[in-house]
Amino acid sequence: MRKKRDFIIWIAAVFAASVIFCLIAGSGALSIPDGVVSDLLYQHPSATDGEIVVVGIDQKALSEIGPMPWPRSVIAEAIDYLNSDPEGRVPAVIGVDILYAGESDDPEADSELVRAVSDAGNVVLVSVATFGSALVSEDDGAYIKRDSVLGWDEPYEALKNGAAGVGHINVMEDSDAVLRHGLLYVDVPGEGKVDSFSRVIYEKYCETIGEEAMAPPGTDSGFFYLPFTAKTGGYSDGISVSDLISGSIEPEFFENKIVLIGPYTVGLQDAYRTSIEHAVPMYGVEIHANIIDAFRKGFFPREAKVLPQLIILFVICFGLGVFFYERKTRYQVMGEIGACGIWIGVCLVMYRAGIILHVIWVPVFVTVMFIASIAMNYMRAAGEKRRVQGTFGRYIDPAVMRQLLDKGEEELELGGKEYTIAVLFVDIRGFTTMSEALDPKTVVEIINKYLTLTTKCIMQNHGTLDKFVGDCTMAFWNAPVAQEDPVYLACRAAMDMVEESKALGEELQERFGRSVSFGVGVNWGTAVVGNIGAPLRMDYTAIGDTVNTAARLEANAPGGKVYISRAVADELEGRIKYTSLGDSIKLKGKADGFEVLELEALYSFK
Repeated sequence: MRKKRDFIIWIAAVFAASVIFCLIAGSGALSIPDGVVSDLLYQHPSATDGEIVVVGIDQKALSEIGPMPWPRSVIAEAIDYLNSDPEGRVPAVIGVDILYAGESDDPEADSELVRAVSDAGNVVLVSVATFGSALVSEDDGAYIKRDSVLGWDEPYEALKNGAAGVGHINVMEDSDAVLRHGLLYVDVPGEGKVDSFSRVIYEKYCETIGEEAMAPPGTDSGFFYLPFTAKTGGYSDGISVSDLISGSIEPEFFENKIVLIGPYTVGLQDAYRTSIEHAVPMYGVEIHANIIDAFRKGFFPREAKVLPQLIILFVICFGLGVFFYERKTRYQVMGEIGACGIWIGVCLVMYRAGIILHVIWVPVFVTVMFIASIAMNYMRAAGEKRRVQGTFGRYIDPAVMRQLLDKGEEELELGGKEYTIAVLFVDIRGFTTMSEALDPKTVVEIINKYLTLTTKCIMQNHGTLDKFVGDCTMAFWNAPVAQEDPVYLACRAAMDMVEESKALGEELQERFGRSVSFGVGVNWGTAVVGNIGAPLRMDYTAIGDTVNTAARLEANAPGGKVYISRAVADELEGRIKYTSLGDSIKLKGKADGFEVLELEALYSFK
């Protein structure tokens, strides 16, 4: 009943914990660590195919050309050079990651840039949206929209008209300032949906080389998960804008390639931490390169919906919580490691199938459940040990107690189990006469001395002290745990009692003029051992004919004598000296012919 109650309590606790885990996961409290671990699992760099070339506005260019902003004629000259091959081996598309919003103070340079862009026919320029909160009114009321487009900057009219396309370069980081998503389009008031710089470049590239552009990721918000191809520097061959201006690289090198021109040094403040590499910021121009490669591959995994993942999390946590109940630690460890490992494997397989799962939800909460189970099992085991010690500590030799605690409650089977045991009864001869002649205080002192002696002899021979009944002591061996040579131990305890009682008898004779001695009976056989009694009053004891026979042997044994049964003598054959009394002593309740033997000596332990 107690086990059933404990199990029901554990199930309820596991259920409640699983619900709490789901609430925590669903609240987004783990979004940052989950993002970090997901990045490690999902994002792996691979070699680029060389179709995208980054031309950096780098430190070399700043040193040779001068600090930014440059005259617009510089980029015009770079565009002219990229398209200067006399045989027409020009880039498929040139993306210029520099915002030219409005005309400059140098009209001649502005005109030069417009001319270069218009003549090239393969240049894509950038625009930028400014986001913020704005009050939006609709038919059913008004609300604050936090990602409203508050401002829109794009190339000045003449430049925009000459370009092959214009796309936005907005990117948005997650709450931990890591870039994991691309923004396919921006819904600009008065303009409509404006595609990203990367998407416009990709479509222009496909048009130029004669391929059909793959469909963009389907998304209502415009955001999509970005599987990076390369880390920082993965698209850079160290080509600088100054190399184009100086003509140190042949223009045919860029034939049918995507050329991206943009900031490529820390001082220009266009770098972001990305999911593929947290430690080293990636320049914006390389982020666009990664997005273009994602369009080329057409692989756009989507985050799975939260509710199905929460249901899966609940089922796993609840199932493992039930599995962990009273399991041995090694099985709990195997369950915890197995669940976490399988989940990570599932996450990888699903990612390759285009579905993104929350990686750490299951490992974190399964580990919490595992630790809680270990702690609960430890406390339960400690409580069980205290209970066992409270029940048996007064009766069992410490060595036997250690075995009992090591084996656990399943070996105990409280309530009654049949064992083969050696049973010993010992009583004080002459006690009744002595108690009539002495005052009660002295009688109690004497009986305590004798009971202390019998207890010591039982304990030092690893027996279980069953009970005291007046001046009688009962003990047994081989229960509740099996022992080596229990019959010998019982007989050894009996002989020790007889021997040590002599000195105590002499002391009493000297002090009170009276002496007493022990009569002992030992038997070997089967008996029921367990908690016997009523719910309000139970004793851990042994019952059965074997016990009754041992009591009858003790009742007939004279002072200083040990009576044993034939079963005892047979068990110790060759290691004891005894005298058979035949059936000359009639034991109450036993049929005629029951042989009684007097134990005289023990020779050796096995």
